[in-house]
Amino acid sequence: MKVVSIEHSKFTYFADFAVYLAAVVVLPWVLFRLAPPPVRGGLVLAVLAGLVIWSLVEYAMHRLVFHGIEPFQRMHGEHHRRPHALIATPTALSLAMIAGLFWLPATLLTSRWVGSATTLGLTAGYFLYGVVHHALHHWRARSAWMKKCKRLHAIHHRSPQVNYGVTMPWWDRVFHTLKEP
Repeated sequence: MKVVSIEHSKFTYFADFAVYLAAVVVLPWVLFRLAPPPVRGGLVLAVLAGLVIWSLVEYAMHRLVFHGIEPFQRMHGEHHRRPHALIATPTALSLAMIAGLFWLPATLLTSRWVGSATTLGLTAGYFLYGVVHHALHHWRARSAWMKKCKRLHAIHHRSPQVNYGVTMPWWDRVFHTLKEP
């Protein structure tokens, strides 16, 4: 197996979930324990902002990068060809991108507390995206929301120019790329 591969062994694939689950469980405790008391209230809003930002990042990455820029387009095409394969972004790459492209600028533009809380929200969104995307391809949908996500994502796999939002169709509505069954 290559050092940077999009197809993973079961261990490597599920280790990614463990890394991000640990982050979204431990980091809130660390952040709210270490942050000065006057700052803590605003951190909740920063986490929520990070979740909203993630929803746009999810849409933009899927539409503009995974369906628009080589070599990512070719790599993502492999997922479309083999939707049950254990294909995902390598953990080291996603961590580096979150730290370098989001945490560092957010911290420099705001403060270490607000930047870290916003990054926590983005990271929680990324983790939830990973779980939902895995579920769409490997689990039976039980809730109405999951059934809707599964239908929209199935349409995306048949028509890759629509339904880029995996967890939420908000941005597909905004950018007129939503196709409902």
